[in-house]
Amino acid sequence: MSEGTAVQTTEPAADGAAQGEEQRPQSTFQTVSGIIFRVVFMWMVMSWLRGGNKTNTGDNKTVATFASQNLFKTGDVLDMWVFVNEEEHFTDFTNMNTLYWHKTDLTYGAWYDGPNQDGTFTSNTTIVLSEKVQKNGSLFMHVYFTQEGFVPNKKLEGSYSEQYTFEAHKQLNKYKKRTIKKTQNLLTGKTETDPTLLKRAETHGNTEIISHWHPNITINLVADQTNWAKGSVPHPLDKLVKFDDEHKTYEPIIHLNDYWNLIRDFQPINETVKEVNFHITYQPISLFKLQMYASQSMQNQWFNVLGEDYNEESEQDKDSLKEAMVETNPYLLGLTVIVSIVHSIFEFLAFKNDIQFWKSRKTLEGLSVRSVVFGVFQSVIVLLYILDNDTNFVIRVSVFIGCLIDAWKITKVMSVKFDMEDKLFGFLPKLKFTDKSTYVQSDTKKYDQLAFKYLGMLLFPLLAAYAVYSLIYEEHKGVYSFILGMLYGFLLTFGFIMMTPQLFINYKLKSVAHLPWRMLTYKALNTFIDDIFAFVIKMPTMYRIGCFRDDIVFFIYLYQRYIYRVDPKRVNEFGTTGEDHEQVSSGEASNSTAAIANGDAQSDKKND
Repeated sequence: MSEGTAVQTTEPAADGAAQGEEQRPQSTFQTVSGIIFRVVFMWMVMSWLRGGNKTNTGDNKTVATFASQNLFKTGDVLDMWVFVNEEEHFTDFTNMNTLYWHKTDLTYGAWYDGPNQDGTFTSNTTIVLSEKVQKNGSLFMHVYFTQEGFVPNKKLEGSYSEQYTFEAHKQLNKYKKRTIKKTQNLLTGKTETDPTLLKRAETHGNTEIISHWHPNITINLVADQTNWAKGSVPHPLDKLVKFDDEHKTYEPIIHLNDYWNLIRDFQPINETVKEVNFHITYQPISLFKLQMYASQSMQNQWFNVLGEDYNEESEQDKDSLKEAMVETNPYLLGLTVIVSIVHSIFEFLAFKNDIQFWKSRKTLEGLSVRSVVFGVFQSVIVLLYILDNDTNFVIRVSVFIGCLIDAWKITKVMSVKFDMEDKLFGFLPKLKFTDKSTYVQSDTKKYDQLAFKYLGMLLFPLLAAYAVYSLIYEEHKGVYSFILGMLYGFLLTFGFIMMTPQLFINYKLKSVAHLPWRMLTYKALNTFIDDIFAFVIKMPTMYRIGCFRDDIVFFIYLYQRYIYRVDPKRVNEFGTTGEDHEQVSSGEASNSTAAIANGDAQSDKKND
């Protein structure tokens, strides 16, 4: 590896330094997936409330069955055993070094036991890591509950009871991918990266899987006496409830809970980490809370199907939600949930009305065609940027579809034809773009060109200054990445002002009737909702200020709509004016009068 190489990692920082990074706004897919999760969760709750006393035998015949009872009653005394070792299937009960917590006299279903009278007990200990674990090995936790006086060791026949022993297992460490990108300052060829990371990148390649540790885990024992019938337990609880062979009883559910472990608190495990802290909490849990956690686990399974990259990004988004739930006022949080659903609906309606507007548009008078063309250029830059930065497949597909939609708009604002005479390489026909007559014959084209002329006088110096800044102070993989990163950063910062040419055209035409007001209204409402999220979710101050830039443009649109009142000469979105309607109405009235007069004349002639 050359001297001027930087390493950028995607692993979470243990010291919380990653908090200062600019937070990405939610994508449409993430918002829609959130709505789908709520629908599935409500369906699961309703299925549980309906219950049932029938089960499927597997031969398409449904037969009645009896309900099973919980193996333990409220008030029964249990013993808990917590073992930690490197084996996925635990058998070495005689090795006391693996026993990290043995808690006796636990009352099943007691919500007010413990030192804080909240039903919780805690244990703090330290785990010494072996060389195997330091080199990306795994650690597993094995939890056993037994009736008072019994042990989980099967070899002790007199003290072991298979019926009154139930267990749960979980891998404690998590593997996260670290992507190493080779970057350097294109002018000096130097980098500010730690030399030790550079050496590690040389030996481990560009992508490395690293084990991470979080010190906290909670053992939740479900305190519930619901009578379940095998085959009628709603999903996903059907995978958690374990029945005996005769289906008379079922074991209490053990949920090893790490939901509240934030990504920023994970620390990487390597050769320098000799031991780690381990904080265990025992706490009873209700069936309703278990369903919520089980639904989250089901959502994680969906995201795993979409790929590891998307799953990591979804975890970051969920961490932001967890922080908002913990640190935000409950009333404000409830309002945020409702508003987020409304935001999704408005986003869909804005998309639908935007397509309908351009599909039914008959004239381009009053519309900025160059803004549409520039929108295609902007979409292409975003697509090339995410392809260059190893973004996950789902985001690539969503951006590609958005780029195709913007390209389709080109066919609505310009005449696109294949030039069969002037061919590329002698056999490929060229695409020929020409302005439509409704755009050329109106004053809109002149005003559109004038607006982009003024806009170019402002933007090109800013673009040059931003390019110089990026070249001097930032690191890049190469010239191609520098150009894409510079254009993407510039468009991200100043992309909002591409709405201003339409404002200039409205001012010159003294009209706003040609605009897709339904779509703009939905987008404006979404922008105001984004302002609410800017105050609720943690993000840098500059990003919060950026959330208000679109508001200024929308308020100008509203002001123009107010000052440009009804004008009979104004062209609406269907390409007609008020005068056209008056002519049609007067023409229909004249035809009616003529028909009546003609009918009277024929009647007089008949009488004669």
